[in-house]
Amino acid sequence: VDQQIVFPVHPRTRKMLTEFNITLAGNIMLIDPQGYLDFLQLEKNAAKIITDSGGIQKEAYLLGKPCITLRPETEWVETVEAGWNKVIGNDASGLLDAINFFNPSSERPAVFGTYSVAEKMIKELVSHLT
Repeated sequence: VDQQIVFPVHPRTRKMLTEFNITLAGNIMLIDPQGYLDFLQLEKNAAKIITDSGGIQKEAYLLGKPCITLRPETEWVETVEAGWNKVIGNDASGLLDAINFFNPSSERPAVFGTYSVAEKMIKELVSHLT
């Protein structure tokens, strides 16, 4: 069973696909670029995220989504060490394997902190209001 793959695509990329007559598999849907909140919703509902963006790699991790990185390296080595980000560079066969078989084998550790600072700040602010 083929999974539906949705790619927000830059207009110049769409133009090159047309210009070079590149056809994609039927289960790949290209959509227009999205606003930030709509894009986060796509990420939240994704089974896996494929990207070359450092910011999206981190968002994928924070959202608990396996990430496949299309770059030879990443600045978010913590996500790779935690087993939630697979860096494949431009290896087409590696991409297909990662889409089909890459799944984190462990819990997602809080490598970016426990997120308790916001709670502490709110408590402190509220205590000054009363």
